[in-house]
Amino acid sequence: MTIALQILNLTRRFNDLVAVDNISFEIQQGEIFGLLGPNGAGKTTTLSMLATMLPPTSGSATVNGIDIEKDPDGVRKSIGIVFQDQSLDEELTAWENMDFHGRLYRIPSEARAQRIAELLTLVELNERRDDIVKTFSGGMRRRLEIARGLLHHPVVLFLDEPTLGLDPQTRNHLWEYIATLAKEKGITIILTTHYMEEADRLCNRIAIIDHGRIIAIDTPKNLKDGLGGDLVTIGSPDPAAVAAALIEPWVARVETHNNEVIVSLKNADQHVSSIVTLLNTRHIPISSITIHKPTLEDVFLSFTGKTIREQEAGIKETMRMHQRMMRH
Repeated sequence: MTIALQILNLTRRFNDLVAVDNISFEIQQGEIFGLLGPNGAGKTTTLSMLATMLPPTSGSATVNGIDIEKDPDGVRKSIGIVFQDQSLDEELTAWENMDFHGRLYRIPSEARAQRIAELLTLVELNERRDDIVKTFSGGMRRRLEIARGLLHHPVVLFLDEPTLGLDPQTRNHLWEYIATLAKEKGITIILTTHYMEEADRLCNRIAIIDHGRIIAIDTPKNLKDGLGGDLVTIGSPDPAAVAAALIEPWVARVETHNNEVIVSLKNADQHVSSIVTLLNTRHIPISSITIHKPTLEDVFLSFTGKTIREQEAGIKETMRMHQRMMRH
């Protein structure tokens, strides 16, 4: 298959803060590739470098075979981008926003009009083409931004947190559009997200990024399968005793998080009674026990020792400390 993006040792520093730390990976043409991680982990910075909006400190990358530093204009012609923050003109109509974008890319008027009509139809906004954007809902604006990003026939589309702040129904609807684009149009899509379900449902492969580093990269299924089966979460006032007791051949792995012990094993429902019996025999108290299939949240927790929400809190505190140091 054709390689759409190639990233080698890409790094970005802001003074003493390393936002993206020596990352390397490749993305195939037509792939939906996700950068999954907490806010502040380096996802948007990575996209900004690939989209030539931010120069790398070191390392290299090519987009559609074009070097991001040697030919930034060539890269920009090959990509579309939907920013995390809205960039539409609210005082213009949907058609006028699209038309203005097309003029910036010097698309001939006849081709521009035809393309705008096709894309507004694709995202189900053609009936609202003459309505001012400030009357649109958040989901409608997001769909319009995706349509605008596709106007100049990009080979690669960057989506930075494309469903952030949208309600679940609108989010699901937008996921369908994104999947259709990759499947029917053959567009390579790179999206950043901290929504586990979004990454799981949409992406062919995922790179989990934390503190600027790629800590895992694979298909969602392989990442979840790598945990070793079902997960049994055991709450106990003595988690260390629980973990020490569960040394059995049918246990794939045992991890402790806060006051809970997470046990990975195959066919968990067949072993729960054995776990309870074992702990009761050793007089180890159990406050709760649950079984579930692995999720990407479990994968992230396994690799980092924290949930995405906990990592976000830690990153925010690190940023606040860094800002205080910069002021002094």
